[in-house]
Amino acid sequence: MMKYVPRLQKYYQDEVVPKLMEQFKYGSSMEVPRLVKICLNQGVGEATQDKKMADVFQQELTKIAGQKAVATKARQSISNFKLREGMTVGVRVTLRRERMFEFLDRFISVALPRVRDFRGISDKGFDGRGNYSTGITEQIIFPEIDLDKVQKIKGMDITIVTTARTDAEAKALLTELGMPFINRAN
Repeated sequence: MMKYVPRLQKYYQDEVVPKLMEQFKYGSSMEVPRLVKICLNQGVGEATQDKKMADVFQQELTKIAGQKAVATKARQSISNFKLREGMTVGVRVTLRRERMFEFLDRFISVALPRVRDFRGISDKGFDGRGNYSTGITEQIIFPEIDLDKVQKIKGMDITIVTTARTDAEAKALLTELGMPFINRAN
């Protein structure tokens, strides 16, 4: 019986690893940077007024990720924000292995092209340790979301964690995987 391997994961193994080995002169294929996890995070400040909104956003993020999203709770009370300890303030999900590759493939090839006036994503989201973070302003770019059932348009943060040691290695990895970075002519 053959094990299912996502398209992007197979592409990484067959095409990206040899290119990066040649580009960065690695001695072994185990030195080549790889994806570790993708974290999706959505803040739901509106949940302080309307408890049902947190559940709606949790269901939407679960649909987008293909994995159950969990609610994040406030650790302390802040009276100015009408926030009590234990209230839901966000939803998040961490994707690994096959689900991570599936999500990244859908994000690059389906969701990003649906962004209005899309010219590429910024290459300024690297943290110096080979991880990349970006934000999207509308969850409706994902085809899993039914536009008729959307109550409120909400953005989310997407963090891609890699084993790359430098930003240059991480950018080369993500570019090879198809991430459409803005070409800046300096």
